[in-house]
Amino acid sequence: MASIFHSTDGDFERDVLKSDLPVLVDLWAEWCGPCKMIAPILEEAAADYEGRVKIGKLNVDENQRIPARFNVRSIPTLLLFKNGELVAQKVGALSKSALTAWLDAQLPQTQTA
Repeated sequence: MASIFHSTDGDFERDVLKSDLPVLVDLWAEWCGPCKMIAPILEEAAADYEGRVKIGKLNVDENQRIPARFNVRSIPTLLLFKNGELVAQKVGALSKSALTAWLDAQLPQTQTA
């Protein structure tokens, strides 16, 4: 089962920008209620999308350079990167169905043999 990784300002380039897979980053904080609501949904998505997207978390209280770099003003904010580029962004907690629909629209579909 895929797990969510935790990134930092220092590891962001390696973890996210240089990833071979698309990466969904959840910018969150410990005190944020909606961030806590979306956490189990992201855990499920990490398993559901294993091999198609990596899912990571970045604590905005402990890491302030990356949120500033991408103009993040509210949390939770989900940033989706492909080939090192920010390609989509969602602000606020999402239901599992909304997250799935959003990811499916952004990610290449897998080919079945």
